[in-house]
Amino acid sequence: MEWYLRVVKKYAVFSGRSRRKEYWMFCLINTLISVALMVVDDTMGTALPGGSLGLTGSIYSLAVLVPMIAVTVRRLHDTNRSGGWILLLFIPVLGTLALFVFMVMDGNAGDNAYGPDPKTSAL
Repeated sequence: MEWYLRVVKKYAVFSGRSRRKEYWMFCLINTLISVALMVVDDTMGTALPGGSLGLTGSIYSLAVLVPMIAVTVRRLHDTNRSGGWILLLFIPVLGTLALFVFMVMDGNAGDNAYGPDPKTSAL
């Protein structure tokens, strides 16, 4: 939960670098919360028919949209890429696959143009 809160505290920080662990733990906890909210929406009857979207899930998704983009940009910075690479998401399959590969790759050791190595710098 510490990794999730760390990303939320940096709500709209697009500078610096994020480790793989920070990115993937945020994604994991975000997914678990989203699934729990789908169950809540279904139980409360606020889910849309035939879909998984509901009132509380939609509000949550909007609330974490900016932190998700920010941590993705910082993760790209860790691999020494510009945040503009996030636009690969607009290329249906290959772009998403390429961005996934970038998120899985280990970051650059040592300092790069976007800041100090998050593995060695003080947390």
